[in-house]
Amino acid sequence: MNYFVTGTDTAAGKTLISCALLHGFAAQGKRVVGMKPVAAGCDDNDQHEDVLRLRAASNVLASKGQINPYSFTRAVAPHLAAQFSGVQINFERIEESYEELNKLADVVVVEGAGGFLVPLNASQDSADLVRQLAIPVVLVVGMRLGCLNHALLTVEAIAARGLSLAGWVANVVDGGMEMLNENIAALQQRIAAPMLGVVPFQAQPDARAIASLLDLALLEVSA
Repeated sequence: MNYFVTGTDTAAGKTLISCALLHGFAAQGKRVVGMKPVAAGCDDNDQHEDVLRLRAASNVLASKGQINPYSFTRAVAPHLAAQFSGVQINFERIEESYEELNKLADVVVVEGAGGFLVPLNASQDSADLVRQLAIPVVLVVGMRLGCLNHALLTVEAIAARGLSLAGWVANVVDGGMEMLNENIAALQQRIAAPMLGVVPFQAQPDARAIASLLDLALLEVSA
């Protein structure tokens, strides 16, 4: 089974959880590879930190073009970064790369850019890409003030498009968040999909260690 990892907003921890999922499935003896269809904010060498981390967490050798079909220098919304570069993001190209990775691995973890409805071109957004790839979603909730609204709106958007929410992760991005446990409980009461785990705040998180905090068996149950 493959998964699309989205977040409640930018910096919710999508890359961290994507890498943790890769490490977790790899520990089960599976061939795994991460994919970042669109990356904005690359350096002068066309390198992006998220892509590098996904490649490092994968145990399947794949080309950069397969893992990251579209890369842009400007650290702005994907459709704007593409416009600035004179490029239009084409879903067919992304799907071709995805299918190539799907033949190489048992599990492909696709990390989105920004939030669930971020535009990718003039008429399509990240949700449209998930629908085209036809894979379940894992939602990363960046636990901070305001996350309840962001999380529940995202859950509604996933359901409204007939997509499957396989599970969600409470990733504590604000170490001083008040009433953290109560906020997590509120989400558990309102989100039908299983909570895969709670990731405590860490200044320098280790995706391999965090993999042990996620209950991947819950993904199999919800599949």
